[in-house]
Amino acid sequence: HINSIVFLLLFIMLSYYLCSFIVLIMFFSLPAVNAVWPMPQLISSSTDRYPLSPRQFIFQYASGSSAKSGCSVIDSAFKRYFPLIFVDYLKKTEKHMYRTFSMQPMLNVYASIHLSFPFSVVDKLSVSSGQASLRAKTVWGALRGNKTIHIRHYFVNKTEIDDFPRFKFRGLLLDTSRHYLPLPAILKTLDAMSYNKFNVFHWHIVDDPSFPYQSSTFPGLSSKGAFHPSTHVYSQTDVSRVISHARLRGIRVLPEFDSPGHTQSWGKGQPGLLTSCYKGSVPSGTFGPVNPAMSSSYQFISRLFKEVASVFPDPYIHLGGDEVDFTCWKSNPEVRGFMQKMGFGTDYTKLESYYMENIINLTKTLNKTSIVWQDVFDNHEKIPEETVLHIWKGSPAQIQQELSDITLAGYRVILSAPWYINHIAYGQDWTTYYNVQPLNFTGSEQQKSLVIGGEVCMWGEYVDATNLSPRLWPRASAAAERLWSDEKTTSSVTDAFPRLTDFRCRLLRRGIQAEPLFVGHCRHEYEGI
Repeated sequence: HINSIVFLLLFIMLSYYLCSFIVLIMFFSLPAVNAVWPMPQLISSSTDRYPLSPRQFIFQYASGSSAKSGCSVIDSAFKRYFPLIFVDYLKKTEKHMYRTFSMQPMLNVYASIHLSFPFSVVDKLSVSSGQASLRAKTVWGALRGNKTIHIRHYFVNKTEIDDFPRFKFRGLLLDTSRHYLPLPAILKTLDAMSYNKFNVFHWHIVDDPSFPYQSSTFPGLSSKGAFHPSTHVYSQTDVSRVISHARLRGIRVLPEFDSPGHTQSWGKGQPGLLTSCYKGSVPSGTFGPVNPAMSSSYQFISRLFKEVASVFPDPYIHLGGDEVDFTCWKSNPEVRGFMQKMGFGTDYTKLESYYMENIINLTKTLNKTSIVWQDVFDNHEKIPEETVLHIWKGSPAQIQQELSDITLAGYRVILSAPWYINHIAYGQDWTTYYNVQPLNFTGSEQQKSLVIGGEVCMWGEYVDATNLSPRLWPRASAAAERLWSDEKTTSSVTDAFPRLTDFRCRLLRRGIQAEPLFVGHCRHEYEGI
């Protein structure tokens, strides 16, 4: 029997419901330094170790706390953390034994904080003889700080950690149009995101192939545009569940409704929305992007986005704006007539600009800030200064130039181009994602401060629920560390490999089907035999 040693884990944070608190946690542990992923900003650890007993692990709030149980973010976190920390113990113990562990929340109220963009976290973790303390400025900092802790054979090392994210925006995109992803697959991905300290779920919910979002205002969009009107849709209850699941893990949900291109599925349930393509002087029976010459198009978008704004509480919305094919617009006599009326001549980028400017202004009336793909900037469109640009394409040199140009114009930017991990290659391609240098471009410090973060993209042409997790993890973990950790202290792929290998095994033990990095095995495969 391992002797019981009490460790004090002190949380000081602000919560979503005006709850901030000081929490005592007894019998906690910290892993060896080489197991931490993403790497903290500052970490020091000694060989001093202290044994602990999971049988006497309890959560207990400080006696002087003014707020009480009811802070949903931390209450739910308490319930999740024990099985994450003591994985082996629960496997060897009857399920009813978990219920014998005491959880007694006590909270201190200081001020309010909301899960909105941008938000950052700062936490300090100290483990020494007799106590471990975690101090965080926000509830989200406490959540991230807890991810840094896990047990290793019921021992804890003496450790000091000072941590905060390098970038405020650390996103992951899932495409649920090209293949429908069942709700459990999305929720499991959110769990894995939280283990990797990602904080934005970019939900590319609709696109050309299907429209699975179930709109209450326009039910025909999903009933006619989804792969199946009943089984392959996301009801508003489903969306609410995703948002709630994400929020409790410190993750924002950023919806994307991409237009005027990528809208073929929209037209099935909304006749007259898309541009009718012509072959000569007669309609060809095919359709192109949203028709920007029709006032009804903007009326439809306005009503749809009003609903979207109420369903998705995040203050940001992704409007897309990429890969607009002008061929159909050029063939349509009504569109050509509108071009002449507006004085656009034959420059169809001006027509696209007209559409995007209207849509961006519309989102402003809904108190939403727009995020758009880089095409909107590249086509010299008039963009409000608060708009965020999202880089998705280009060679390394072109990406550097795009970063320079966008930030010189004063816009904030998100980088995704180097992290399209739906592209696969034989071998350890995670190293490519790990070696990305987001701020390696010509520009002032002020320009570089406008790079608010990056995003891993998993497009769905060849991905569904059967291969989503192993294709994502641990390859996305490489980008997670680049976005969280100090680049100078995490520049070595050789040093990162054993930590990522260990972290991949930890993901497996937590139920995430992460693929192997190379030849080898996980220790838990034979422990207990």
